[in-house]
Amino acid sequence: MVSRALLKRILIYAALIIGALVMMIPFLYTVSTALKPNAFVFTADFFPDRPTAQNFVDAWGSNNFKRYFLNSLKVAIITTFFTVAIAATQAYAFARMRFPGKDLLFYMYLIAMMIPAMLMIIPQFLEARTMGLLNTHLGLIVFYVVGSIPFQTFFLRGFFEAIPNELLEASYIDGANRFTAFARIAVPLAGPGLGTAAIFAFLASWDEFTWALTIINDSGLRTLPIALRLFQAQHGTQWGLVFAASLIAIVPVVIVFVAFQNVFVKGISTGGIKG
Repeated sequence: MVSRALLKRILIYAALIIGALVMMIPFLYTVSTALKPNAFVFTADFFPDRPTAQNFVDAWGSNNFKRYFLNSLKVAIITTFFTVAIAATQAYAFARMRFPGKDLLFYMYLIAMMIPAMLMIIPQFLEARTMGLLNTHLGLIVFYVVGSIPFQTFFLRGFFEAIPNELLEASYIDGANRFTAFARIAVPLAGPGLGTAAIFAFLASWDEFTWALTIINDSGLRTLPIALRLFQAQHGTQWGLVFAASLIAIVPVVIVFVAFQNVFVKGISTGGIKG
């Protein structure tokens, strides 16, 4: 006779497996379509009898797809570096330092997180025009970093608050200044949080579409989300080609997640425990 605990565990695993399969169906359909020749895209077979990688070759070699891919990679990497660096220093200051207006500033960060991004498009556009950042990658990077900092600072503050005071005080006794204590004590201990913040920052800049569409007019400066939209309009009847391009676009995301999977899970679970 199956015990009550075992039955409960079986039901939980069954529900998780069903949920995972449901969520995987769109992705599997995309892979299946990308591997089919265009003439067999709408056949009833879910998996093609003769899979081909030609759609991937054609998508990668079409127009400026490689340039758009590299543009997105450059913008995402630079955005991730500056976002994490700036947010880490600000989070450490909020967690470990005392200065006038500290609480007020932190509440302003919380309010900034609650403002819908679409409401900021016109003010940001006017600001970018004033600073001469329209139609530049710098215009993307600056506003991606600024837009991500409030959440990243809020997220990282908890990790720096969890560092024992004794460790930082011991470093001061050994002659370390604030920066040394931050760089050599706090940053290594907050590694899971910093890794998770880096993944969030990379994904946010890699997938962003609206702001990139607003300020980029030069075709050579376009990023991948814009290119995919135009790619779909240009090759709308060649679904295998379109789906292959979409799969190429998620490769860096998968690589980043797989590479930092342990850090991500540890960072999320630690953050959840603190919450």
